[in-house]
Amino acid sequence: MESTRQTIKTNTLKNWGALLFSLMLISVAISCSDDSDNDNVDEGTEESVDGNLPDITGFPIVDTNQSTYYDNSTSMSTPSVGDDFYGQDATYQGNQPSYTDNGDGTVTDNVTGLMWQNTLDHNQDGTIDYDDKLTYDEILALEEGNYTYAGYSDWRVPSIKEQYSLMAFSGRDISGYEGTSTDGLTPFINTDYFDYAYGDTNAGERLIDVQCASTNVSVGSAIEMVFGVNFADGRIKGYGTTMMGQDKVFNYLLVRGNTTYGVNDFTDNGDGTISDEATGLMWMQDDNGEGVNWKEALSHAESMEFAGYTDWRLPNAKELQSIVDYTRSPQTTSSAAIDPLFNSTQITNEAGEADYPFYWSGTTHANWTSGNDGAWGAYVAFGRAMGNESMPTGPMGDTSTTTTDSSAVDWTDVHGAGAQRSDPKDGDPDDYPTGNGPQGDAVRVFNYVRLVRNIN
Repeated sequence: MESTRQTIKTNTLKNWGALLFSLMLISVAISCSDDSDNDNVDEGTEESVDGNLPDITGFPIVDTNQSTYYDNSTSMSTPSVGDDFYGQDATYQGNQPSYTDNGDGTVTDNVTGLMWQNTLDHNQDGTIDYDDKLTYDEILALEEGNYTYAGYSDWRVPSIKEQYSLMAFSGRDISGYEGTSTDGLTPFINTDYFDYAYGDTNAGERLIDVQCASTNVSVGSAIEMVFGVNFADGRIKGYGTTMMGQDKVFNYLLVRGNTTYGVNDFTDNGDGTISDEATGLMWMQDDNGEGVNWKEALSHAESMEFAGYTDWRLPNAKELQSIVDYTRSPQTTSSAAIDPLFNSTQITNEAGEADYPFYWSGTTHANWTSGNDGAWGAYVAFGRAMGNESMPTGPMGDTSTTTTDSSAVDWTDVHGAGAQRSDPKDGDPDDYPTGNGPQGDAVRVFNYVRLVRNIN
């Protein structure tokens, strides 16, 4: 009997021991499960925050936001098929701009998958002014130093194609505006989502001084020039990193997300067309081979049948800029600033140099004036962006002593291959013997054409 009790006691202790050991294992398992769940919660929170970045790759082009129709001088009623000026930018509505304000000082572009800083007020003093600007080296240093903003430390300085995605051609160029009030002026960026201000006149700037720097430099320039988007005048130009012996300061907007944006994916279709799978656009491999005015460019596009397609059109400015290759230039590669798959007609420029054309877009470069607000069209320079270096300009671009003497001309590449500027839609280029504007931009009027169509 005693032996039986001992056996029961021993078995009971063993059972209790096993039970305690099992409870310990369960406790450990629960603890590990809790830790795992906590890890998942943290990761989920991070994914939720990063959920402000849509799952978008490639190079979807945001529409220009131009919905007004223009003739050679001003706005017009909607043209019909076969009418003059049919086929311009407003005729074809692409990926419409779509933004989300994240409530933390950032804006997400729902088309491109890019997240942006939402203000030029970088010192956060409540005023956008000269003090918010930095030199080009200082801007680049922000990315190198893993600058943290809104809880993110993977911000980068945008490429010129990323920066240009924000351009809205519902804006009005303020070139030539001599007033001081900005009431009634419309910049080339969506001010419902981005805090914006014109140049700081109290610091000696012009209202037009809103040049936002990118990572792209003009490879063909003799001096260091960085490409920037100017949301005051609606242009891309190469800007010197120094001015009057001092480092020039720039506006900037940092970006994050979709690291494939701006990267083309060209395929030669073997039928005279080139497809860009990144943008969903098909291009004609050859240009039209001659300079034409804007109305003629539209007519040429709308009547084109090629490679079995009849839906060719004149590209808008943002589509046209998408095929610029900013690593190429007439000076460095003896070519146009475009992938070698494309053929570009060679021309002789104002300085007598072998060069490549300006190409028309279907986009009107509207300005602040009345009655002549639609007289200029946007083009992209695939060769040198020529200007008159001898145009006398004072501090901050004062042109009060500008000359019209055609003998005082020193033509040079003032803004770099890949610049987007504007030309009169019609007229005689001889009316501009020394160029136009503070840097004497060459005026050609008769520009070339490269047509586009949607793949799908």
